[in-house]
Amino acid sequence: MRASLRAKAIAVCEAKIAKKGEGVGLSFYAFFANRNDNPELLMEAAEWWIKTHKLDHFEKAVKIRDMIGSGL
Repeated sequence: MRASLRAKAIAVCEAKIAKKGEGVGLSFYAFFANRNDNPELLMEAAEWWIKTHKLDHFEKAVKIRDMIGSGL
């Protein structure tokens, strides 16, 4: 996953955690606007989430933040 997407994903996770607490879940769609204006980037996130790490559709934001922060 490219560095800009990693940074955005971590920021989104941290914002969701700050707003709703450490139990909040999210999907990779949370990293994007409600329109498909960058399909290549969306597919990169989907591949990281689904193919590489075999994550469920919704995961805890804390888990995703920590995974991305550790370089996975």
